[in-house]
Amino acid sequence: MSGPAPMPVKIGRLTISDRASAGVYEDLSGPAIEEALAGLFGGTAQFVRLLVPDEKPQIAAALQRLCDKDVCALVVTTGGTGPSKRDVTPEATREILEKELPGFGEIMRMRSFDIAPTSILSRAVAGVRGRSLVVNLPGSPRAVRECLAILAPAIRECLKHLAE
Repeated sequence: MSGPAPMPVKIGRLTISDRASAGVYEDLSGPAIEEALAGLFGGTAQFVRLLVPDEKPQIAAALQRLCDKDVCALVVTTGGTGPSKRDVTPEATREILEKELPGFGEIMRMRSFDIAPTSILSRAVAGVRGRSLVVNLPGSPRAVRECLAILAPAIRECLKHLAE
C-alpha cells in the first residue's frame, strides 16, 4: 500500500542576465535549474520562470513577486553573483529577505573550490522570505548543477521547516 501522493512543489526560477534578457543569447542556466530540481522533486515540481536584466530594482521586484504573489516554496536565481559592477543579485536578494541563511553560500563556495578555484569570487546568498526559501546560484549551467547537488539535502530540510 502506498502513501499519499506527494504535494506539488512550486519553484520560481529567476535568471539574471543583461544579454539573455535582451535576446543576445539563450538562457541556459534557467533550464539547468529545472533539470536539476526536477530530479530532486520528481514530477511534483511546477516552475514559474522569470528573466530580468542585472538591475537591482528589477531583481528585487521579481523575487518579491515569486515569493509573495506566486507563492513559490523555493526561489532559485542564477547569475549576477560575481564581483563585477553589474553583479547585484546578492544585494537585491538581501533587500527582500527576512532571514539570511549564510550556510548555503558558504558550503557552495567551499565545496566548489576544488572543482573551480574561481568559486571564491561568488557572493551568492540565501535566506527566507515568508514561507519561501531563496537561493542565489552562479550563472553557468555546470555550476548550477554542481551547486544544487551540494545543496539538495539542505533545500529539502528547509522546505519542510517552512511548510510547518
